[in-house]
Amino acid sequence: VQLQAFGGGLVQAGGSLRLSCAASGRTFSSYAMGWFRQAPGKEREFVAAISWSGGSTYYADSAKGRFTISRDNAKNTVYLQMNSLKPEDTAVYYCAADHRGWGSSNYKQYDYWGQGTQVTVSS
Repeated sequence: VQLQAFGGGLVQAGGSLRLSCAASGRTFSSYAMGWFRQAPGKEREFVAAISWSGGSTYYADSAKGRFTISRDNAKNTVYLQMNSLKPEDTAVYYCAADHRGWGSSNYKQYDYWGQGTQVTVSS
């Protein structure tokens, strides 16, 4: 599975962005997908995950109520809608695929990673 994340950019605090992650390969629909982020000087952190069917979603506390993860298996794409953005959301955002299918907040469980897309939120 090859992943490509895009949709990042510069936005003012309170604004919105939608990240997309396009996957290649016929087995995308069997993978759980996750979004992680890493800010300069900080460790990679979990943002959100979604099960293979889309029936289960998981969020970091920092993302709850503001971010929504979704997927379209027909398009081999997973999305992260980010609303009410804050300067502390500034980071490189990565999408990842987990063959186990149910989703996890543990980055070590993920098998494939995209290249990352920069999100910058100005105050």
